[in-house]
Amino acid sequence: MITLHGFAISNYHNKVKLALLEKGIEFREEMVMMSQDESLLRKSPLGKIPFIETERGTLSESQVVLEYLEEAYPEKPLYPADPFVRAKCRELIQHLEVNVELIARRLYPGAFFGGKVSDETLKEVKGKLRLGLKGVARLAAFGPYVFSDILTAADCAAWPHFRLVGKATGLIYGEDLVATHLPEVADYLALMESRPAVQRVAADRDQALEIFYASRKP
Repeated sequence: MITLHGFAISNYHNKVKLALLEKGIEFREEMVMMSQDESLLRKSPLGKIPFIETERGTLSESQVVLEYLEEAYPEKPLYPADPFVRAKCRELIQHLEVNVELIARRLYPGAFFGGKVSDETLKEVKGKLRLGLKGVARLAAFGPYVFSDILTAADCAAWPHFRLVGKATGLIYGEDLVATHLPEVADYLALMESRPAVQRVAADRDQALEIFYASRKP
């Protein structure tokens, strides 16, 4: 059985978890936090989460994990069969994660953890996010799922990332930049959150958030 190691607050953890649930793969979860402990580094080379543990060893990096799951458990595919269309699905995920989520991550300390973000960073991030989201808009179909008329691996990434980036930008700028540049996103998120697998991931995430914030109170 696969073991998913990580923390239910992480959008990348939830990306993998959603793929496991939608593909109907049996798995269990083990809560692990990022660290430089040698025992963790043997499983995840940079001490990052999430990673999975299989009978043959561990795999880190969420996109690597998704593609392994697709190849090892092909019965319920999350990628298109046609090589070019499959690459377009990967392209959308890449743009979303590199040009949107990775950029927005610089806001998270201020949005969620009581930290401060410099005015220079706020200006730079906002400009880059606008460009990144415009790029995603050119690739996304919202037909009604983010890549096509059926759920794909792109949705496993888009749902947690859109939610987190939208919330962070709303808190920091007073404007949900995801909704501004992707007007279809409200209907899309409602569609995703009607799915039982997404509801389970969201409930587990909310419970983990409650525990996390309670542990930070003096």
